[in-house]
Amino acid sequence: MRILIANEQRDRLALLTALVEKLGHTVVASEVDVAATAVATERVQPDVALVELGPSSDHALGIISAIVREAYCPVIALLRTDDPSFVSEAAKRGIFAYIVDSTSAELQSAIDITLQRFSEYHNLQGAFGRRAEIEQAKGILMARQRVSAERAFELLREHSQSSGLKISEVVKSIINSHQLLAP
Repeated sequence: MRILIANEQRDRLALLTALVEKLGHTVVASEVDVAATAVATERVQPDVALVELGPSSDHALGIISAIVREAYCPVIALLRTDDPSFVSEAAKRGIFAYIVDSTSAELQSAIDITLQRFSEYHNLQGAFGRRAEIEQAKGILMARQRVSAERAFELLREHSQSSGLKISEVVKSIINSHQLLAP
């Protein structure tokens, strides 16, 4: 697994790197600076990011925001002690998990669970996007063919079956052609 780690203290980065590598993962970037973290996230596109809370919660929250804004990977916050206010703020910024003073086995479990949830999240986003595209194509057919929503979907399904194309491909064709044919 390709992991980005971030903390405002370089000595902690070294300890965290050793722990991650002991688990058999590769540290693809280790960052201290918020801006450098955003650039590294985009450049290396890690599978997961680990952000350890150091002396400044604002610094850690800035790093979390920078990683989440790039949306390449889920973020796990690592805390040395329980800090509900930090966890609340980090959750608002998009962390997928947090662990407090964990063992390597707990860290690996958190990584596994986070990756599964991140995958489910992306699948759900894709489903919503596909649903929106289907509704848009149905709307185009309803307006052009003067048919009901049910009939518009039947037309999509029938064309998909007769042409051997997936419904998503038929939908994209309708949307694209509609944009080209618009007055």
